[in-house]
Amino acid sequence: MTVFLWIVAGVLAVAFLLAGAMKLSHTPEQLAASGLGWAEDFDTGPIKIIGTLEVLAALGLILPTLVGVTEILAPVAATGLAVLRIDAGVIHGRRKEFQMITVNVSCWRSRP
Repeated sequence: MTVFLWIVAGVLAVAFLLAGAMKLSHTPEQLAASGLGWAEDFDTGPIKIIGTLEVLAALGLILPTLVGVTEILAPVAATGLAVLRIDAGVIHGRRKEFQMITVNVSCWRSRP
């Protein structure tokens, strides 16, 4: 089971690291043009905060357990990502992007 959890945590960490890096390195207009329509509704600041939280949580899923320092941080990071996904679902619901809610729920359900 430990190997399975490491694989799931690793895949999630890579996905959120890439998603966060994208939010940190692109403007809201570029994000909207690439298919993230919700970015049109936000200024640059909140998008950068979301990106930073995703990068930090991705690192928090792997690094604490990997280096053996404060292993409680991995579940805290996973919980933080779940909260981000719930918030994303609410935003997509307000925008009537119902198929994106499904994506957020499926990400949330696959947490280790």
